[in-house]
Amino acid sequence: MECYIKDYPRPQFVRNHWVNLNGVWEFAFDDTNVGEKDRWYQKFKKTHEIMVPFPYETKASKIEQQEVHDHVWYHRQVEIEKAFQKVILHFEGSDYETKLWVNGSYIGNHVGGYSRFSMDITNALVPGTNDIVVKVSDSLERTIPRGKQRWKEESFECWYVQTTGIWKTVWLEYLPEASIQSVKMTPNREKKILDLEWNMDSPVYGEELLLKTEVSYQGQFVNSIIIPVLNKQVHSQIDIFSTKVGNWGLRAWTPWDPALYDIKFTLWQEGRCIDTIGSYFGMRDIRIEGEHVLLNGDPIYQRLILDQGYWKDSHLTPPSEEALAEDIDKILQMGYNGVRKHQKVEDERFLYWCDVKGLLVWSEAPATYYYNDEMVQEFMKQWMDIVRQNYNHPSIITWVPINESWGVPAIKNNKLQQKFTEAIYSITKALDPYRPVIVNDGWEHTVSDIITLHDYQASGEKFLKKYLDRKEQLLGNEESFNGGRYAFAKGYAYKGQPVIISEYGGIAFQNDDAGWGYGDKVRTEEEYIERFASITTAIKKVPYITGYCYTQVTDVQQEINGLMSSDREFKVDCQKIKEINQKKFGY
Repeated sequence: MECYIKDYPRPQFVRNHWVNLNGVWEFAFDDTNVGEKDRWYQKFKKTHEIMVPFPYETKASKIEQQEVHDHVWYHRQVEIEKAFQKVILHFEGSDYETKLWVNGSYIGNHVGGYSRFSMDITNALVPGTNDIVVKVSDSLERTIPRGKQRWKEESFECWYVQTTGIWKTVWLEYLPEASIQSVKMTPNREKKILDLEWNMDSPVYGEELLLKTEVSYQGQFVNSIIIPVLNKQVHSQIDIFSTKVGNWGLRAWTPWDPALYDIKFTLWQEGRCIDTIGSYFGMRDIRIEGEHVLLNGDPIYQRLILDQGYWKDSHLTPPSEEALAEDIDKILQMGYNGVRKHQKVEDERFLYWCDVKGLLVWSEAPATYYYNDEMVQEFMKQWMDIVRQNYNHPSIITWVPINESWGVPAIKNNKLQQKFTEAIYSITKALDPYRPVIVNDGWEHTVSDIITLHDYQASGEKFLKKYLDRKEQLLGNEESFNGGRYAFAKGYAYKGQPVIISEYGGIAFQNDDAGWGYGDKVRTEEEYIERFASITTAIKKVPYITGYCYTQVTDVQQEINGLMSSDREFKVDCQKIKEINQKKFGY
């Protein structure tokens, strides 16, 4: 896209005036939690150096200690340009509670490990060299959204080494006194308009403050509008119909043709441009109609793969932007048209490349593992931040706030936990009424736009026997489909939604007895392909199933059921996987 800048951490809201703060920082463990009392933010007590944004648990951090340390500190000096009006410090992700000091002055804190947050540090700065100190506190508490991070001292089953502290990019941004704070873009493909909602930040509003929007497609001008900025919130629409981009006046975004429009926002004050934002959008709609998911009005069979986004030497943190793009290329190479990004809010550059390359995304919240009032409050707030942050990406077609009753273990019969999932569904729909929402992926559904089932049956023949002519029994809660698990929680019923097998396979493939996976291990590529073909083909033969999600992209630590190793090497012939994925059975 025109706005693209390599390594820019927020690729759908781009300014040119920024500084990447990744690199070497001073670092210290604070196991007795005395750092604040002893004012480390004024006189830092360095014990290590760390390579930000990699957590201390990883090899890439240059520390590589996997023991639990609940409190960690960071320090570095930065040079600030002399002529500045506002300076914002952005954290793309820091787990779990982050506190910030600049030149010894306390700036603020943020709670939550997976979403971006920003702090205005302008008033604490001095021209020239400035000290930035960060404290991050984490724990093994099960009430906090932690995803696949273990809550025990040792890794087990499919839970892995914890992530503590800064794990995504840290960066500075220079802003004018009046600026564009954010924009929410909603495409309406049928009407050929783009709905726009801006948040502004300005000391004054009025007719002299103008907001200009310009849309183009592959360098071809489409339309522009200019509106006055009379309040903090500004709302408008722009018509994007243009026969210059195609005979139908519109280019729709699809996986096979991921057409994207460039859009530029400029803020003008008394005839002078004071702020410029580069962005892009895709014209596509996703909706449910009966038993089908429709993309731009047509049924789409979703061939997804579970993607946990772990790397061997850097864990949750991608080693580079190129690594993110390479993962997407390999997923497409295997014949998948989408990913279920499992238990993680990925680096936004991943979503950018999904938008550009045409890979569908299910965006999922990191799970909690205990239910109480604190969990309800924090999960709700952090999930809303995630939805708002990633709303504009056309590749995201489904929201998945809860998985397999994690965090709501009694949901089958417990009315409180059931009402919580209803609330999560409703608040997600209030923020985004256009995408499907799955509130408890896998089983024990309450309200859900898609009914998803997890089944690691290894035999295609047995899968067909269970599912082929037994839709009413399985979805009517008459029979368990997975070891005592039922499709719906008590008091809820099937209402004709689409059905997707959103976890299956998980074939453990390794030549020794180490590692963990689903079912019996296979020892050869031939065994792997035979089982993969058997179960995948069986799923596609069931007419009421409209998609699947295979577990998973890569091996992760002790879990060895990836189609690729943790080094991103194919374990089996990817062309054979592609042929099986793309073979059609009556759909």
